[in-house]
Amino acid sequence: MRLALDAAADAAIRGEVPVGAVIVRDGAVIATAANAPRALADPTAHAEMLAIRAAAAALGRERLDDCDLWVTLEPCAMCAGAIAHARIARLYYGAADPKGGAVEHGPRFFGQPTCHHRPEVYPGIGERDAADMLRGFFRDRRG
Repeated sequence: MRLALDAAADAAIRGEVPVGAVIVRDGAVIATAANAPRALADPTAHAEMLAIRAAAAALGRERLDDCDLWVTLEPCAMCAGAIAHARIARLYYGAADPKGGAVEHGPRFFGQPTCHHRPEVYPGIGERDAADMLRGFFRDRRG
């Protein structure tokens, strides 16, 4: 989670919402990414999406069924869908997101009968650091 938090801090420096993601396979980091919707002018450029794309490219396959995703914020519905399609084995995330999250909150994506793959989910990993970073970012933006 430390690498994901570092990526989130880098995103904040660039003016992006501080979310970072890391994909690990057999203990080795396959991909690291940070939120970049503003920089890429792409509303889908969430940290999870970018990390999944990078990991799939690095491994040369669309299924990441032997990989773990570490992300600093509870994934949204879009990212939860990508996690399911990529067949991520385990999802570890930091801060809960009552407004935009889709794992514990909102649609609870992986609990839907139409969800074809459900990763093991481990919430609250590095929660305090992730939540503090997000709160600080938005407090500073509001001035």
